[in-house]
Amino acid sequence: MPKHSETRSLPYTAQQMYDLVADVEAYPQFLPWCAAARIRSRDREGTVEVMEADLVISFKVFREKFGSRVTLMPEDMKIDTEYLDGPFKYMKSNWAFADAGEGCEVSFHVDFEFRNAVLQRLIGVVFNEAMLRIVRAFERRAQELYG
Repeated sequence: MPKHSETRSLPYTAQQMYDLVADVEAYPQFLPWCAAARIRSRDREGTVEVMEADLVISFKVFREKFGSRVTLMPEDMKIDTEYLDGPFKYMKSNWAFADAGEGCEVSFHVDFEFRNAVLQRLIGVVFNEAMLRIVRAFERRAQELYG
């Protein structure tokens, strides 16, 4: 089951990076393979905001929509994502942001498995490259917005 974790030091504030990742509706503007994004609902639970969102992922001949629950924790500078519906058996991702020196540290972890064995094998071949491209896309977006 593909897993990816990495921590990057970036020349932006933790708040800037948190805001960038929390802006799910903007993902189609800069994320590779993200063809569409839609927020189903937003609820506030104290200082935590929980949204349900749909993303449409388009890769070669595959086009899949999946839903997720995104938990935004601005006081802790964390974002957790849980799978709701779509092509996965399961999917979880976590982001954490912390100011460090003249920038910030961004930690990212994702773990998932597709229901479709063919898609799982296809992604398995390019998984690490795909994760690097996604992380770099967030970095490029930060440069565009804050650089």
